Amino acid sequence: MKHISILVPKGAILGSLEGTRQLFTEVNQFCKMRGEKPLFSVQLVGLSRETPVSGGLFTVHADSLIGDIKKTDLIIIPALDGELENAIEKNRDFIPWILKQRSNGAEVASLCLGAFLLASTGLVNGRKCATHWLAANQFRQLFPEVDLVPEKIITDEQGIYSSGGAFSYLNLILHLIGKYAGREIAVLAAKVFAIEIQRDNQLSFTIFQGQKEHEDEPIRKAQEFIEQNFQERISVDELASKFALGRRNMERRFKKATANSVNEYMQRVKIEAAKKSLETSRKTVNEIMYDVGYSDTKAFRTIFKRITGLSPVDYRNKYNKELVDA
Repeated sequence: MKHISILVPKGAILGSLEGTRQLFTEVNQFCKMRGEKPLFSVQLVGLSRETPVSGGLFTVHADSLIGDIKKTDLIIIPALDGELENAIEKNRDFIPWILKQRSNGAEVASLCLGAFLLASTGLVNGRKCATHWLAANQFRQLFPEVDLVPEKIITDEQGIYSSGGAFSYLNLILHLIGKYAGREIAVLAAKVFAIEIQRDNQLSFTIFQGQKEHEDEPIRKAQEFIEQNFQERISVDELASKFALGRRNMERRFKKATANSVNEYMQRVKIEAAKKSLETSRKTVNEIMYDVGYSDTKAFRTIFKRITGLSPVDYRNKYNKELVDA
């Protein structure tokens, strides 16, 4: 029987904590219906018996304290709430215990913003890690040694797991159920809980907001210029000259400040504008392509799919309200 420790951090988001517990315990019910022994021993593990979560709206009663658990097979870190650096500090006492259990062979999984506590352990240094796309910029600033992959729904690297934003944690739990209990049980759980089981990325959910949480004022002005003139064809040389920077210096500082090259940033701004038009208008794909400054249909479709994970037509079919309601 696999021992699963679902942590109860101070300020955890209740949904990811309870949803995880419910999925694993339901698998035990599936086993019982088949006349088989349960597969999982699931415990809520806290720093104290009573822990306020979801901004203090709820209190969770832990089954055990970390000092009571000598050995576990899987540690689940649920999503955190509030200001994330404060959340890490409030829950720092979990870190030595997580590291000790990992050294004893435990696997560790973070859900959504739980990645911030996972990254604080150092266990994902040099590894891939996912989190909510909204927190990607802050995550990169706090943990530059981690290979953040904000487009991913799931990462799985040698017993260290993470999930993307919000309810995508359900896909990671199904992945773990499939690993421990088999594909058949994972599919059954997906059907019972009405979860789409085959989801590879969260690109189509991502809203590009620009990365302006930095102190490089010329680069911030360059970003604003790109966003205000995205329909125009702007070269890197023109942009560098406009803000009195050499091209190499511009590219280096832009990448450091935004985690995108200048050209990548321009593409993302254009594609974000195209997405909004696809969601709200009845313009053709070609009309929208020209509106955002592209003239090459193949290039536009290729870049759009790389950034969103969908073709322009598939994106429109999924998110355009008039089409959905038709």
